[in-house]
Amino acid sequence: MFKKTLSVLSIATLAASVAACGSATDSKTSGGSTTPADNKQAEANKPKPEFKALLQYSRFDPNAEFVAKYLNEKTGYKTTYDMLPVENFDEKLNLLMANKEPYAFMKLNATQYAKLASSGALEPLDELINKYGTNMKNVISQTSWNGAKLDGKIYGIPETGSGTIVNTALVTRQDWIDELGLKMPTTRDEFYTFLKTIREKKNVIPLTGGKSPMLAEVASTFGVTTTWNESGGKLTHMVENPGMKQYLAFMKKLYDEKLIDPEWSINQSNKVIENFTSGKAAIMMNGYYNMPTITTALNKNFPNAKIATMPFMKGDSGKMQVVAGGSIGWFIAVPKWSENKEEIIKYLDLKLDKDIFKGAAIGQEGVHHKFENGNYLPILPKFNDDLNNASSFLTGVDEKNYPIYWQARVRKDPVLTDAFTKIQENAKGSTVTDPLAFAPPIDAIAKNAQKLNKFMEDTFIKFIAGGESLDNYDKFLTQWKADGGADMIKAANDWYATTKK
Repeated sequence: MFKKTLSVLSIATLAASVAACGSATDSKTSGGSTTPADNKQAEANKPKPEFKALLQYSRFDPNAEFVAKYLNEKTGYKTTYDMLPVENFDEKLNLLMANKEPYAFMKLNATQYAKLASSGALEPLDELINKYGTNMKNVISQTSWNGAKLDGKIYGIPETGSGTIVNTALVTRQDWIDELGLKMPTTRDEFYTFLKTIREKKNVIPLTGGKSPMLAEVASTFGVTTTWNESGGKLTHMVENPGMKQYLAFMKKLYDEKLIDPEWSINQSNKVIENFTSGKAAIMMNGYYNMPTITTALNKNFPNAKIATMPFMKGDSGKMQVVAGGSIGWFIAVPKWSENKEEIIKYLDLKLDKDIFKGAAIGQEGVHHKFENGNYLPILPKFNDDLNNASSFLTGVDEKNYPIYWQARVRKDPVLTDAFTKIQENAKGSTVTDPLAFAPPIDAIAKNAQKLNKFMEDTFIKFIAGGESLDNYDKFLTQWKADGGADMIKAANDWYATTKK
């Protein structure tokens, strides 16, 4: 259909051209003439091409979604969607690219974006964006555009998300706190005493967790926060942080004194939740998004139980440091062999028109949402029915307004709303973000991060559980650097230096 439309248009254009060349006299004698307004109208009336897009995997049919139909109607461009599979998705993507599948645009993660750009499979978009990207240039920050540059060129539209927010906090049993007459800990020492009291008085696991040795809410009290840290104009990785060894020693102390879960090294996330909701554990790390499910499960077992979000603790400096998320999540790229690239960018830009974007993000006022006291509130169940999967169709966001629109999603349930609001209030004024959050994909990090993260986590679990002595930390660090860590540090600093010019 796509190629057929192009053929028809080409033939029509050719016929018009031939007619024009052979009938100049006729045109004059009939009084006909072509004006700029006529050309503009003809351009507006020209049929728009149809597009096929590739999305990441999700458990729904994208072509049946309300937002897909809404965008087709409001933009005048008909777009159909394919999705990558849940397994072997990178292999499938490579196969699609090798076959030069006719996708107009693709939603890629950072690794996919960097790999395809470096292989020559993606179209440089700088000129097209400058010419046709009026909306996207207005609503996407320069910081985000810089994060999409590879070797100085933009190969994809950067898509950020809900803004800078804190996702997790420690939660505990408020009913137990009341029963024991305890106060919420605000320092690491108070936290240690709190855990000891819980174990002595309730005979449960004071703090449950699983798999990852890093517990941000505790590590931050030692100055260990984001993966990368900046000091004196230089970036260092968290494994180089002097506080890391102190954090591991503290966690080992908790492990030895049975103040954290003895099965921490093998617990999956479902086991951690089960420990908490079954009354076997007093504290767990929790994301605000899980709070409704966890509250329901706990109250099923203990109808009078209450969950409380714990405050973030002050570090040795007397200040709180709370890790906040916020980065480029996706890149919207155009394959090198795509046809109608100008129209593709026009379409992607039209999706960022103020009204069209708002409708795709949170629907129609009075139907999907309402605006009260400065907040967008969802109208249920219509909001969920039509917009639950809306984020999959985003191809860049209005970075100023989307974080405001997005909060309608955390107002769908009072328990969810309370958890989200409490965490943000507790963290206010104390958030820290990773200096590489808006960095473009860095090759050395893409190649090494996954294996080195696993090496780090496996070794740290051994340090905590006593499988390996902390005296060997320097040996671990030497090995980490030799296996690619030094390359990551150099590459990170090379990029960071460019931001200071």
